[in-house]
Amino acid sequence: MISPKQARVKRSFDILLALFLLPFLMLPIVILIIIASIDTKASGWFLQERIGQYGKPFKIFKIRSLKSGVHRLGNMDVYASSFGSFLRTYKLDELPQLFNVLKGDMSFVGPRPDLPGFADVLEGEDRIILEIKPGITGPATLKYRDEELILAKQLDPDTYNRSIIWSDKVEINKKYIKNYSFYLDLIYLLKSIKN
Repeated sequence: MISPKQARVKRSFDILLALFLLPFLMLPIVILIIIASIDTKASGWFLQERIGQYGKPFKIFKIRSLKSGVHRLGNMDVYASSFGSFLRTYKLDELPQLFNVLKGDMSFVGPRPDLPGFADVLEGEDRIILEIKPGITGPATLKYRDEELILAKQLDPDTYNRSIIWSDKVEINKKYIKNYSFYLDLIYLLKSIKN
């Protein structure tokens, strides 16, 4: 388990790294938000509810990558445009989460924050993954970097996600927390940059 001292070191590192990156990433973030606004014809910056530390909801910052279209029969469909797909492929839609790190909602490394209905309904020992701040990257994120492609190949993506991917992520994140070390955080960050 992560100790109080390790948690303080982790948080200090998050703040220092976020402050270091902010001057370099601020302009690209603004440019991507403007392009996303033009591309989706909606605000390029949006908030989405996710489950954070101790199961508390928070608003995650993202760049909009999906837009709405109308089929011939008049029903609405939500899909990623070419630019949206580019953002999602290279995880650029997640750049604004730098501000979530500065706010203290997130860490650079940890379990990815999920939508309500996943981490917040865990029971027993599995709830250990709620003891730390969710992360921008982490071991489960790296393993399932191509999660959207995996799910797209399934006949029932929702069931596959809940029964296979989600349960595996929980086990990976439990192992990460039980064997936490700052050194491993650095390794996961480096692997995320390389990938």
